[in-house]
Amino acid sequence: MPRDPSQQASAASTASVSPAPPAPNNPPTAAAVPVDASGQAAEPAGEAAAARADRDPHAVIWQRLLDEVSRLPQLPGVYRYFDAAGEPLYVGKARNLKKRVSSYFQKNHGGTRIGVMVGRIHRIDTTVVRTEAEALLLENNLIKTLNPRFNILFRDDKSYPYLKIASHTYPRVAYYRGATDRKHRYFGPYPNAWAVKETIQLLQKVFQLRTCEDTVFNHRTRPCLLYQIKRCSGPCVGIVSPDDYAASVRDAERFLLGEQQEVMDGLQARMMAHAERLEFEKAAEIRNQLSALSRVLHQQAVEAHDDRDVDILAVKLQGGRACVNLAMVRGGRHLGDRAHFPTRVQEEIDAESLDEADAASPEQRVLEAFMAQHYLGGGVPGILILSQPVEPALIEALSEQTGHKVVAITQPREQRRIWLDMAIKGADIALARLLSEEGSQRERTRALADVLDLDPDRLDDLRIECFDISHTAGEATQASCVVFQGHKMQSSQYRRYNIEGITPGDDYAAMRQVLLRRYGKLAEAARTAEPTDAVDGVAPKASTHRLPDVVLIDGGKGQVSVAREVFEELGLHLGLIVGVEKGEGRKVGLEELVFADGRPKATLDPTSAALMLVAQIRDEAHRFAITGMRAKRASVRTGSSSLEEIAGVGPKKRARLLQRFGGVRGVAAASVEELCSVEGISRDLAEEIYRALH
Repeated sequence: MPRDPSQQASAASTASVSPAPPAPNNPPTAAAVPVDASGQAAEPAGEAAAARADRDPHAVIWQRLLDEVSRLPQLPGVYRYFDAAGEPLYVGKARNLKKRVSSYFQKNHGGTRIGVMVGRIHRIDTTVVRTEAEALLLENNLIKTLNPRFNILFRDDKSYPYLKIASHTYPRVAYYRGATDRKHRYFGPYPNAWAVKETIQLLQKVFQLRTCEDTVFNHRTRPCLLYQIKRCSGPCVGIVSPDDYAASVRDAERFLLGEQQEVMDGLQARMMAHAERLEFEKAAEIRNQLSALSRVLHQQAVEAHDDRDVDILAVKLQGGRACVNLAMVRGGRHLGDRAHFPTRVQEEIDAESLDEADAASPEQRVLEAFMAQHYLGGGVPGILILSQPVEPALIEALSEQTGHKVVAITQPREQRRIWLDMAIKGADIALARLLSEEGSQRERTRALADVLDLDPDRLDDLRIECFDISHTAGEATQASCVVFQGHKMQSSQYRRYNIEGITPGDDYAAMRQVLLRRYGKLAEAARTAEPTDAVDGVAPKASTHRLPDVVLIDGGKGQVSVAREVFEELGLHLGLIVGVEKGEGRKVGLEELVFADGRPKATLDPTSAALMLVAQIRDEAHRFAITGMRAKRASVRTGSSSLEEIAGVGPKKRARLLQRFGGVRGVAAASVEELCSVEGISRDLAEEIYRALH
């Protein structure tokens, strides 16, 4: 997209320009940029502003921001706000950059969310584009890349599964997750794994396609059980010819594309042709296929013959949270739905509401954000059924991106109306369940804060880290660290630590090592940090790189003593450490809390919400440590656990690879050409191995 550097706004910092030092998140109206009816921003205040700037150093930076805003073009584009540490605050699009960006600086926003954001703006970047559609696509590309603090964000979910038909003389149908390529054919995405597996079973019943991996297929000497129960046509031993199998694959692909009637007509014609040639056995096989296909089509609870690929999206807002429920129809078959819950909903709504010409409802803004982020990489079906109308520019942008016309329908009829009603009901149920769960979790957090005497005003930002050690008789020792923040487990921040250089089975030494590795650098940074490192009371580093409020140790006095020694050595506050000691008889619900700073043990009621939260975090740390330890142990014992998961790499090829390159790491470091040099490894397989290990 075109970008004119001369039109790109760039500034450095923000603060108040009032004579007295203002609240950091509350820029005064005196520094506002007035906007006339045409959207043209007037020049910022002159002598008065300069005089105030002399008295307040921060005002110089604020004045620079205003000057940059006043020079913005009245063109469509995208703007980005950054704080003093360079962290992105907000990304937005605009039909008119000058008018939209100026609106943030026109008035005093007080202590609102938008006021907090404006008070932290230290740099503005803008990009001019040709059309509003281009601005929309660029905006959401940047939102995914930058993860700004005040935008609506949906989890970048790449876990949607596909049904894969692998290229082969006898193609294999398989469940697949991951990046797609042109080498094979992919159908989907499907809303969940169950939908894919059900479809595979259907293809087995009707078209008898193989599902075995190539390593199994290439070494069969007799047909397997699937052939005996009429779920496979036995291509591994040549029972079916390549031409007949290819015809079944073509029929299966057409079925997946929604051409059910065409498939049935083709099967009918082939059956009659075989009958005319007196090939009654082959005719009977096709008759059985037709019968199975007819039963499958009649069993579909939700079916439409006119729609093939459709997405249905319903949005629901309640209690400050939002839910977008996405239901999928593929090949005319309703495959189920999946609920998506964005974060930072209110911040985005407050920011967008600054544009007085924008009359979009909060539901519309949430739905537009989801559609832009979800469909940014493609995969847009031709028909979208929506519970809320969206901007035509969004539909135009999706059509341009995918290369085919996308139609949005907000007032569907007949079967489509049923689909939309189902999606709306699903959104209602999912959001109600989320609010109920979050309410319970907040109560648990508050109860634990009461027990530990923590600040009740900072519960939303309360950070708890929990450690556990796992090994098998000293083998494959691993430590886990799990994180609880924002009233929920933060799985993306979990970490595992391989413990080495200790006596096998020494849990105390393992705990000492992991705590030193986890908090050594943070303690050093805390000692050397200057008070000016924080801007407007906000630390320059993200919350994932700060000391926690509570450090939970899965263990009693011994483990807590080790943690106390480490914290004393690092100069950290001992009040952070809380040990979870097993109660009498090591029974669940009788745990006691042990403190490193000399406080007496705390025994909680088994029904206590605080104990429930402690148990939840402790159990998650235990689970995470055990799964990591088992994986490490298996890798150490076999030396090839990751290779075993690659289709086409059997025991012999795996052994050759490990012998040639000296282990899995050596195989991962090898190029495609080097992998091809190993006996039995074709270029296609080498590329597959390379992709799997990178």
